[in-house]
Amino acid sequence: MFSFFRKKSGTEAPAEPVLAPPEPAEQRQGWVERLRGGLRKTGSSIAQVFTGARIDEALYDELEAALLMADAGPTATRHLLDDLKRRVRDADATEPVAVKALLADALSDLLAPLQRPLEIGRTGCTVMMVVGVNGAGKTTSIGKLACHLAEARQKVLLAAADTFRAAAREQLAVWAQRVAARGTVDIVSQQGGDPAAVTYDAVVAGRARGCDVVIADTAGRLPTQLHLMEELKKVQRVIAKADASAPHEVLLVVDGNTGQNALAQVKAFDAALKLTGLIVTKLDGTAKGGVLAAIALWARQRAADQPSQRPLAVYFLGVGEALEDLETFDAREFAHALLG
Repeated sequence: MFSFFRKKSGTEAPAEPVLAPPEPAEQRQGWVERLRGGLRKTGSSIAQVFTGARIDEALYDELEAALLMADAGPTATRHLLDDLKRRVRDADATEPVAVKALLADALSDLLAPLQRPLEIGRTGCTVMMVVGVNGAGKTTSIGKLACHLAEARQKVLLAAADTFRAAAREQLAVWAQRVAARGTVDIVSQQGGDPAAVTYDAVVAGRARGCDVVIADTAGRLPTQLHLMEELKKVQRVIAKADASAPHEVLLVVDGNTGQNALAQVKAFDAALKLTGLIVTKLDGTAKGGVLAAIALWARQRAADQPSQRPLAVYFLGVGEALEDLETFDAREFAHALLG
């Protein structure tokens, strides 16, 4: 789930990787089944395309319609179909079931660059800034993430920087209490305080207390609210004043139910803040899931256009409200869940 780094003895020694304990196979399989259940509607629609006996243009037309209905978008759909046809020719496939397997390979390869572990401790205290629109599940995702970190014996400090929403501070405090039973989690908050000031205090406190991770919860906002997006930029600048190398991660939480609007959110928040990773939530019944293909194709072009910028990752997927319903993204698992 994570790549951890611990300092060697000596202040100048570089951080060294420490492997996280392996996840029990039955636990991971249970998660995959929940993901398959969440994407069942999309998977059934796509799987239906391959029940025929022939590989012809009618099959590709049906598949194109199914991918578009799955929110893959026209650009990613065309990319996948072109790649699939090439693979079918190269493999000399003659059965629709073989075409489905080749489609799974094509989708897995497209998504693969998004699959990377979240690194903790490479630069000492890891500072994460979490952003997103209202209702995407930011605070809930932060609570789940804090739980996973605490279980991995990481000392976590939460910054309640969503000072615009009255219940946000209380919601984060509830999560901190739930997680405290599993490890060390503290919270920094101010009633009606300035979001940037709260985050600054949290980063300073996190470093002083020897925390492994500081996670800043920010107010939800639409990317079209330019004055509010400017406030997020201010928070990011103030974090850098507390720690010149921070924030080490800028994570966007996106609701998997929003379809192609999720891609628009990724583009807008990236333009403002230079995102490093995504958490995709609510893949538990109504989400279609295909937008990840569109995000992957956009991220590929972004990497080509901006080679100096960190590649975008999808760190986690969420399929429910329970603590265990947030799990790491695996490209092949997701591809097979999406295709049914």
